[in-house]
Amino acid sequence: MSPIPTGALFSTANGTDLVLTRTFRAPAADVWASITEPERTARWFGPWEGDAAPGRTIKVQLLFEDQQPRYDLHIDACEPPRRLAVSSLDEHGAWHVELLLAESEGVTELRFVQHLDTEEGIGEIGPGWEYYLDLLVASRDGSAPVSFDDYYPSMKSYYAGLST
Repeated sequence: MSPIPTGALFSTANGTDLVLTRTFRAPAADVWASITEPERTARWFGPWEGDAAPGRTIKVQLLFEDQQPRYDLHIDACEPPRRLAVSSLDEHGAWHVELLLAESEGVTELRFVQHLDTEEGIGEIGPGWEYYLDLLVASRDGSAPVSFDDYYPSMKSYYAGLST
């Protein structure tokens, strides 16, 4: 498999946004369930536990990462079925992510946005999100899960070459 990178960078007042999109022939409510319900997120990202609500923190396990680490994910905003904003802090820094859904005539576009303080590391970050979003697609359409080896390092130069 040779996936094609889809991400783009946009300059903002506070830094840079990395934006990737995926389109689903499904209502927004169904796509929303894929990104918020624990048993469905476990299929493409990882299971989570805790009392999910704006202002609270849940514990997520990254099933598709080496060693399957667990980390805290803060729910910044949850506006079903249109907007989920989350943040976390790890050894690589702060992560601020939004998932925005827009439905038209039974087709839902998922707009994934990572708000970046710096573009440093984008060559690694972009392929990672492409991988996860394609895992989401596979979890929904029943296709075989994708392999990270198809995304990295082959997409690294594309993302490293992006700039705002």
